[in-house]
Amino acid sequence: MDKLKSVLSGDEARREDRNILQTVNEASTLGWGTRLKGFIACFVLGAACTLLGVCMLFIPRIGLILFIVFYTLGNICTLCSTMFLMGPVKQLKRMCDKTRALATTFMITCLVLTLCAAFWWKNFGLALLFCILQVLSFTWYSLSYIPCVREAIMKMVSICLK
Repeated sequence: MDKLKSVLSGDEARREDRNILQTVNEASTLGWGTRLKGFIACFVLGAACTLLGVCMLFIPRIGLILFIVFYTLGNICTLCSTMFLMGPVKQLKRMCDKTRALATTFMITCLVLTLCAAFWWKNFGLALLFCILQVLSFTWYSLSYIPCVREAIMKMVSICLK
């Protein structure tokens, strides 16, 4: 019925002129309370998956695979939780911002390589290395949202290495 109304009123022609980002942005106009609930739910789900993955690590034979899957899924859920606060389009734009584009690329690459190492290459040592890199890249990415923190950490590391 809504489709018929939009066609008869001429709104359909205007809808076809929009790109995919505008369509997604319009579909994600949630109230602040709903956004906060979505953020909390997705963040808690991500944290639960991460903790579940750590608990699964101690199961013989399949524990490492379950750890990798749940840990990576937890990181993805945690990353997606912030999309509820900002909206998906704004979040994607911020992820690709020049100050965090490298951190975003490295983080997503580590997520993909972790799963590839576990399932495709069947190299669990490499998968654990990529899990460690996930932690480091996700931390570095998260710190990019706090002004001047990454620069302060870089200075501190350079002073410690001297």
